[in-house]
Amino acid sequence: MIYVVLALLGLCFGSFVEATSWRLHEQDSKRKLSKKQAHDLSIVHGRSMCASCKHQLAWYDLIPLFSWLSVGGKCRYCRQPIGWHAPILELSTAGLFAVSYANWPYSLTNGAVLGLLLLAIWLVLVVGLVLLTVYDLRWMLLPDRVVYPLQVLAALFAGVAIAASGAGARGVFDAAMAITVLAGLFWVLYQASDGAWIGGGDVKLGVVLGLAVGVPLKAALVLFVASLLGSIVGVPVMIVGKQGRQTKLPFGPFLITATILVFLFGSTWIAWYKSHFLAF
Repeated sequence: MIYVVLALLGLCFGSFVEATSWRLHEQDSKRKLSKKQAHDLSIVHGRSMCASCKHQLAWYDLIPLFSWLSVGGKCRYCRQPIGWHAPILELSTAGLFAVSYANWPYSLTNGAVLGLLLLAIWLVLVVGLVLLTVYDLRWMLLPDRVVYPLQVLAALFAGVAIAASGAGARGVFDAAMAITVLAGLFWVLYQASDGAWIGGGDVKLGVVLGLAVGVPLKAALVLFVASLLGSIVGVPVMIVGKQGRQTKLPFGPFLITATILVFLFGSTWIAWYKSHFLAF
């Protein structure tokens, strides 16, 4: 039953991410918004609308996955294609919620309040990271007004995680080192290349991801996994792309994917590596 609830929540938040990413970009792409535009594009006050014809959507157009299937992937009013990305995003977020619960590294039984609180914060953090992934894939940008709140949320997550584990000052030091491994390295690359090798948004994102994984070893593992994923995806894209080696791919989605994988499975991977390669 818990998995069903989490999957439904994930579908809803996936739909939220789809709408929010579009609204944020529409707000940022316009130099000056009229009062009506500001209201219509507001995440809090604006009504859901079709991105093509701007027709306000009815409640039955907003049911995650089902609404898309019921209209054959097209707007009910202008018949313009909505695209596969909407249901894929909703299903992916639902899957992340369920997988997070299934592989949660903290206790959720016997009145484990901190474990439950951490899970709740983590799921909100995941929604924000998915939002950044979508935005970066579409527009090659990690907007500050999403990254900065996530930094605060990640700091709260790290603080509760340290309290739950009883790590104390050692936990604070590890979190600071994890930030140094990710954000510090990205800052050096950004400064050395004047932004040609890596964007400033990745430096700020590194703070979020370092706080999320919490220890320098896992931060280093994030770099390895992200680079591996980037190579697996990037090399074929460059081969088939018209621009070849000049093809640009955002690194943020790979970092975010790696962070989620390392947070949920990193301890298992590290234990396996030590038992197979470091055992004497």
